[in-house]
Amino acid sequence: MLFDQLNLIEPILKALKTEGYTTPTPIQEQAIPIVLQGRDLLGCAQTGTGKTAAFAIPMLQLMHERKQAGKSHNGIKALILTPTRELAIQIDESFAAYGKHLNLSHLVIFGGVSQQPQTQALRRGVDILIATPGRLLDLVEQRFVNLSQIELFVLDEADRMLDMGFIHDVKKIITKIPAKRQTLFFSATMPAEISKLSGTILNNPAKVEVTPVSSTAETIQQSMYFVEKENKKHLLIHLLKDKAIQSALVFTRTKHGADKVVKELSRAGIGAEAIHGNKSQNARQRALSNFKSGHTRVLVATDIAARGIDVDNLSHVINFELPNIPETYVHRIGRTGRAGASGIAFSFCDREEKEFLRDIQKLIATAVPIVTEHPYAMSDTSLTTYKSLPQRPAQRPRQQNDRRSFRGGDSRRYSGNHPSSRNQ
Repeated sequence: MLFDQLNLIEPILKALKTEGYTTPTPIQEQAIPIVLQGRDLLGCAQTGTGKTAAFAIPMLQLMHERKQAGKSHNGIKALILTPTRELAIQIDESFAAYGKHLNLSHLVIFGGVSQQPQTQALRRGVDILIATPGRLLDLVEQRFVNLSQIELFVLDEADRMLDMGFIHDVKKIITKIPAKRQTLFFSATMPAEISKLSGTILNNPAKVEVTPVSSTAETIQQSMYFVEKENKKHLLIHLLKDKAIQSALVFTRTKHGADKVVKELSRAGIGAEAIHGNKSQNARQRALSNFKSGHTRVLVATDIAARGIDVDNLSHVINFELPNIPETYVHRIGRTGRAGASGIAFSFCDREEKEFLRDIQKLIATAVPIVTEHPYAMSDTSLTTYKSLPQRPAQRPRQQNDRRSFRGGDSRRYSGNHPSSRNQ
């Protein structure tokens, strides 16, 4: 299946060709025809599966065709609601890339920065609005935003909205948009409250599901290091001395922990920056930009801050601390090994985190290979509870071929085949 077999209009195909993409990912192949039919969609998919393009491409086509037919109106016609600033910005960049040959305007709005440039852009007129819930509600209440003409509504990463406490805001926004609309609903997981919400806002939706949350990409080589808590910083520095680690996204459970890791790495002469909710928007964007450009080798992040971060050629993910929610492990390591590319994930486990590891291995239905040969290894007695677990051999990253695939954002991944199920 190629993009030019999905009944897309020439201006969009031209934009995709400019980006060098010909092959849709599974969610794009399934979702694009459904959205073009005008149907509601329930998509169970994580960041990294190409879901941004799965909704952005057909939305642009529908809006362009209505405009050409004179069926369009003034005002905001499409609203994409997303939980984080970083993801909002990336979605906006995607609309710019796919819609570069169309006469449609788009704008991204989020909190943490001055609202004046955003309100000025709104006054000039916008077709597509990408927003985080808090800032959108602020601007609606100040009457800078009118949602009464919305025809297309996307709720992205609904489960993360719930995690971040935004569901009340989301429900409030939904009451302000027309009942007669096309709705696209995306969530990586479907907890009860999210399932209930989808049932109330979708009308006879088609369902597209890619990758159960428990699956980890075949292309990701996973390793587990047992290490005492106080030695984790030493182990991290030891591993990062390997120049083969070109870029590393390091996860901590807390904002304070992220800052501490950055300080330790900086003392060791390793360039690192942190990204979390306590950082200003400018600081977050600067850190992300430095990491994407290769100026900063290591980015230390909390889970919420990292959701939606899309970095080309990310070679390593390092779990400095194991997450207490097993699904989060899958989300984290899915930052590498995306869209068919190979990647490596290292995880540190101290004595207090062994139950977290047990839950993770139960979820992914396999034992993560243990690395015992390292300078800060725990004593053998600490590993006895895991010796009986089945071990799968560490995998060699698969070679990438030269056929390009597309998963959304500004990826430059290469892959000949798209697995039918993928994690993040």
